[in-house]
Order: sequence, then C-alpha cells, then structure tokens
Amino acid sequence: MKKLILGLAITAGSLAFAQTTSTSSTGSATFGIKAGMNVSSLSDGADLSDSKSKIGFNAGVFANIPLASSFSLQPEVIYNDLGSKVTREGNVLGNTYKAEYSRNLGYIAVPVMFQYNATPEFYLEAGPEFGFLVSAKDKMKSTVNNSSNTQFASLNKNDFQTFNFGIGIGAGYYFIPNLGVTLRYTAGLTDIYKNNNGDSVKNNVFQVGLAYKF
Repeated sequence: MKKLILGLAITAGSLAFAQTTSTSSTGSATFGIKAGMNVSSLSDGADLSDSKSKIGFNAGVFANIPLASSFSLQPEVIYNDLGSKVTREGNVLGNTYKAEYSRNLGYIAVPVMFQYNATPEFYLEAGPEFGFLVSAKDKMKSTVNNSSNTQFASLNKNDFQTFNFGIGIGAGYYFIPNLGVTLRYTAGLTDIYKNNNGDSVKNNVFQVGLAYKF
C-alpha cells in the first residue's frame, strides 16, 4: 500500500509540474485519457508449459509534458489486466471437451514514458513502468458436448509480489491533434511470485489502443 501511495504521489507531482509549465516556451502541457486491448503472457506460463497469451484491457489517464522542441515526458496512471491462458481440447469416450484456464492479474500501473516526437503527429517512446497488484483470480471454463460451466477462484494475494517493474517501448500516431492510436510493449523484470523456488515468472504485455487529449 505504501508503494501504491508513493507511485500515485509521484504521478500527482508530475501532473502538478505540468500545470506550472503549461506556459513555458516548450509548449503547453496536455492531459488526456486512453484505453485499449492487452495481449498479455507470463514468461514461464505460471508453471504451465502450454500457456498462451490472454486478451485483456487497459484504461487510464495521462499528462504530456513538453521538455524540448522534440521531446516530452508522459506519466500515466492506468489499470492493466494481465495474465495468461491455457486451452485444452480432446475426446473421451465419445464426449468432446474443451477446458479454458486463465490467470487474471489486475494492476494499477504508473508508466513514465520519455517520448521523441519525430513529427507533430508521430512519436517514439521508452521508459519504466511501476505496477501495484490489486487483484488476482483464476477463471475456469469447461465445455462438454456444447454444455459450458464457468467458475472463478480468488487467489491469495500474499503469494504474489505487490510491486511489479517493467520497461516499455512503443510508438503513437495522432490522426488529428486530439485523437491518436498507441502501441506499446512492456517487458516485466520482476518475478510476480513470492518465495519462488523455480524460474522467475514475469509479466509481458503488448498494448494497442486510442488516446484522446483534452
């Protein structure tokens, strides 16, 4: 909780700094909202070798702070739905079955992206992302002969690291001054589990979405 408060405080400070620099010679700071799709995975598949990517979402707010004519800083606060998915299918005694298992990890993420504005519309970015775990649950969906059953199971958050750190790289293009498309890949650098005796399990996510500046 202390780390979450610290991360939000840092972001709030950045937003306040943006306000004080809104009339600087480098241009006005802008604020906006963003949302999009996540394609996430776990590096070691949460101990499942046949783990695949899971579709999720992200949504949040950002401030874009000009630093120089071609450079800017963009701190964000977003909700990130991460995890992985496993699907198994087969036929037993004439019955077809399909089992879908997904691990759903929810984070409040604070990316701090340094952006190079190659043109007024197009930018490249890179920077750290600080994440704070807020939810952990599994979803199991089984289908036998077209009859489905879905169950959810809450996981013990004490088994997971509260703090998650990663490095993101990405790009974006604004079709009009206020609306653009964003792309970003973030590679996790910290093990998501506490007391892990095996290989480290890390979050990885590819994001695509829209951003709107006010």
